[in-house]
Amino acid sequence: MKSAVPCYYHLDVEVSPEKVGQVSRILAAHLRFWDLENLMEPVCGGAEMLLRAIDEHATDKNTSIEMWWNGQHLITAIGDNDRALRPDQELRGCLEHIAASSDGWGCCATETGSKVIWFSQRARAGERVPLVPTAPDPRESEGLDLPREVAVAQLTGRVRTPGGLLEEAR
Repeated sequence: MKSAVPCYYHLDVEVSPEKVGQVSRILAAHLRFWDLENLMEPVCGGAEMLLRAIDEHATDKNTSIEMWWNGQHLITAIGDNDRALRPDQELRGCLEHIAASSDGWGCCATETGSKVIWFSQRARAGERVPLVPTAPDPRESEGLDLPREVAVAQLTGRVRTPGGLLEEAR
């Protein structure tokens, strides 16, 4: 059963051809730890494609990768620091693949002029363990006697006097 505990992971890396596979293995290890093995292929594949494109086209290779799991959706975000890298040109093939393999995606600019590309995957309802209600046992359908009424003052051992003060019951 998928964990409903929110999880977060952040990784800063300088992208190189050797580190792309290493980052993919790190992300896969976190997904296994969060019990999200079924999301490893689309998440690691999308991240790997973006990192390879950043390695090929970007002049600034410093990249941040973040994953958030909220119990229903896994959001993966990859942010680069290269202002010259344009998503509509150099990253077009990656974005088409991400759009086809994810439930949602987007690209936004940051205050520094860099960009963040994110995509989300949801845990499908069929992948969860269904709750099965138990049928009532007919032997337990016998009625029980109600407890007799007892005054609250007798239960607490205190009584209220006409002056409004509580005193110990005698």
